[in-house]
Amino acid sequence: METRYRGHATKLAASARKEGYGLVLTLGGDGTVNEVVNGILGPGAHEPAAAQGGSEQWQADLPPAHELPALAALPGGSANVFTGALRLPRDPVDATGQILQALAENRERTIGLGMADGRYFTFNSGLGLDAEVVRAVQGVRAHGRTVTPSLYVRLALRHFYRQTDRNLPAVAIELADRPPSEPVFVGIVSNTAPWTYLGSREVHVTPLAGFDTGLDVLGLGTMSSLSTLRLIGQMLTTRGGSSRNVGGARMMSFHDQPAVTLRAGRPVAFQIDGEYVGEREVVGFRSVPDALRVVA
Repeated sequence: METRYRGHATKLAASARKEGYGLVLTLGGDGTVNEVVNGILGPGAHEPAAAQGGSEQWQADLPPAHELPALAALPGGSANVFTGALRLPRDPVDATGQILQALAENRERTIGLGMADGRYFTFNSGLGLDAEVVRAVQGVRAHGRTVTPSLYVRLALRHFYRQTDRNLPAVAIELADRPPSEPVFVGIVSNTAPWTYLGSREVHVTPLAGFDTGLDVLGLGTMSSLSTLRLIGQMLTTRGGSSRNVGGARMMSFHDQPAVTLRAGRPVAFQIDGEYVGEREVVGFRSVPDALRVVA
């Protein structure tokens, strides 16, 4: 089936689940993968419910992964972060060969996911500049332009110097048993690494993140040109499997967290798996372990 509109992949995957299919294959980008994952797992399985004191309670009624269809994702988008995190080849033909071999050998794994704002995500979500750039990229793509690494960099620089608020941080990071952090400009919550790709180069902000651990969190408390250039240098040179996340002055990172809340003092751009989903003031995130079977 070829998807025709936003949300169509979710409906197709939900239908496959209802009809008892054992495997769903995709050829597309990270947005398609995200829609299919949410269709396989079903909406609202971990929807937050209001609790006393303004905190959140999470309902855990997700069926075991072995009762749901498995996912085999082929890279067909511009970044293909999810398939890269699974160590599939970036070429779709080579990736097909690897998946066919895995199917022949009955080889699969079960991975954990993240949940944000009632929606599952596979690799990362965030509030702030990264979501602003994602919003700009989607706008360019909607007008028919091909998104290249150089275009992505130009859009990021334009937002950094001309549009984003680099004077007043708005996002506080709230973790269990910790007081809220000082406000930061960007809050990134990762379920795995890398954070994204620049062409074929991996870009890391939380290289410790993985499908088998909880969520990793990065907060950026300064947006000066010098500190940002240093951060970019770390992001481009840090390798997967590094023993620590990127860091620096007025940066904070947390590893293997079961839950986190990002709370903003004003509406801030919000993205899930590289898709802009509007502006938010409060987003609750939760790690959902052993949620999805994948073939890779």
